Amino acid sequence: MSNVFSTTPLFAGQAQRIVDAGHDLRGSDAKVRMPRREILAGIVDAEGLLCLLGDRIDEEVLRAGRSLRIVANIAVGHENVDVDAARRLGITVTNTPDVLTEATADMTFALLLAAARRIPEADASVRAGRFPTWRLDQPLLGLDVHGKTLGILGMGRIGSAVARRGRLGFGMHVLYHSRTRREELEREIGAELVSFERLLEESDFLCVHVPGTEETRHLIDADALARMKPSAVLVNAARGPVVDEEALADALEAGTIAGAGLDVFEREPEVHPKILALSERVVLAPHLGSATRETRHAMVRLAVDNVLAVLAGQNPITPVN
Repeated sequence: MSNVFSTTPLFAGQAQRIVDAGHDLRGSDAKVRMPRREILAGIVDAEGLLCLLGDRIDEEVLRAGRSLRIVANIAVGHENVDVDAARRLGITVTNTPDVLTEATADMTFALLLAAARRIPEADASVRAGRFPTWRLDQPLLGLDVHGKTLGILGMGRIGSAVARRGRLGFGMHVLYHSRTRREELEREIGAELVSFERLLEESDFLCVHVPGTEETRHLIDADALARMKPSAVLVNAARGPVVDEEALADALEAGTIAGAGLDVFEREPEVHPKILALSERVVLAPHLGSATRETRHAMVRLAVDNVLAVLAGQNPITPVN
C-alpha cells in the first residue's frame, strides 16, 4: 500500500479507484486552493502527489516528499512543477495532454466570437433595459468572422484544433507561426506557415497557443501589438504572461487593435486594473479553457491512471520528464 496525497478534492469515482487499488488517499476536501504549508506537511510520507496548475511544486516541496515517486499534474501545462529538480530526485512528473484539447479550442473560439460580435456588451445592454432601435449604424456593431484571416501563434494540439474550427467552420484563411512545421495541417486545411512579423501584420484574429516559458514571456508586447491591424482581435487562452497586459490595455485604449478575448492573465487571479476598466470588444473569463464537466473528469482520470501505473511499477502514460 502507498500513500497518495491530493491538493484538491477528486471526483468520487476516481478517488475510489485509488482506494480500490489498495492505496491510502489523503488531502484536501475543501474547494479552495490548498495552502503551501499544508502541501509541505501532507506529502511527507506520500509516494504519489496529485496537484493543480496553481500549486507551486518546487524543489522544497519535492524534497519534503521524501518517498515521492510521482507528481501527477492535473493540467496540460507543467510550469508550476520544477521538472529539473524532480528529474534529479528521481521523481516522475506527468500531465494531462490531449483530453482538454477540444474544450480549450471551443473556449478560444467562444472568446473570439464574443469579442467580435460584442456579446457581453449586448447581454448587459438588454438586461439594463437598453434595447437599441434597429438602424444601420446602431450601437454594438461588430466584426465579421467568416472569411477573415485567422492567425495561430503556436500550432500544437490546441492551435491545430482552433485552426480547423476557423477553416472548416468559418471559411477562414489560416496563417500560423510555430517552432514545428505542420505539413499535414497545411495539406488538410491550407494553413500557411509564416514569419512572426507577417502573422502579426496580416491576422484579423490572432490566437495565442504557445506554452508559458521564459522565451515566450511578453512575446506579445507593445512592439508586437503595434504591428497588428487596428481592426484585429487578440485571443489568449494559453498562458497569461505571454501577453504584456499593460501594453495590451494601452493598445486597446488607443485603438491600436480593436479587441481582445482573455481566459488567462499575467498574475492570476489578479487582472490588470487597466484591462478591467475596458469593456468595448474586451471579453474576460477566469481560466475556463478546460472547464467542462466531461473534460475535467477526463483530466482527473488520466492523472489517476498515471499515479496507479507508477505505483504499480509500470511506465507512466503521459510523462513530462
